[in-house]
Amino acid sequence: MNKLKIKIIIGSIRQGRFGDKPAKWIFDIANKSESSKETEYEILDLLDYQLPVFAEGTSPAYVEGKYATDAVNTWADKIAEADGFIIVAAEYNHGYPSSLKNNLDYLYKEWNNKPVAFVAYGSAGGARAVEQLRQVAIELQMAPTRNAVHIMSPWDLTNDDNSLKAGVLDKYEGSALGLLKQLSWWTKTLKMGRDGGKISIPFE
Repeated sequence: MNKLKIKIIIGSIRQGRFGDKPAKWIFDIANKSESSKETEYEILDLLDYQLPVFAEGTSPAYVEGKYATDAVNTWADKIAEADGFIIVAAEYNHGYPSSLKNNLDYLYKEWNNKPVAFVAYGSAGGARAVEQLRQVAIELQMAPTRNAVHIMSPWDLTNDDNSLKAGVLDKYEGSALGLLKQLSWWTKTLKMGRDGGKISIPFE
């Protein structure tokens, strides 16, 4: 059996961002977890997939075949190969970054019937950004998990050189493992559904 593929998406592209740090942290925890036996994790940095502001005349839900530009097709191919996602989301002004919304909006079918979990940071632990993202995920026919990681006051968690202070994310490891457990179940279940198999995976 081929390994399941989970993409960890860094949603912020701003200078001096915090998002690359929890992305690497959840990546490391995932690769040490029980799910790593059957799952391949990969970090996707939106700095490497920057797209122009979405202004297409046709909704991506109705695009047949390839998209209009190579950049969008590269992004679409990467998302299409995924079985599930962890989105690392900043909270800016009670919402999530425009860079993330733009990359979500460019695609449709590639997101469908796949689970998504969230690692968020900012005021209120990024909770308001996650609530908005869950609504968007449902419209994209994704299955957002209940469990998430909410990192408080990220501005206090880095050194002067913007490196992560030692051990500051340790207290969130339990939340991370809970997220990964739910995501693993939904990933396997929805993968079987997309492949037309019978679904009978016990939820522990």
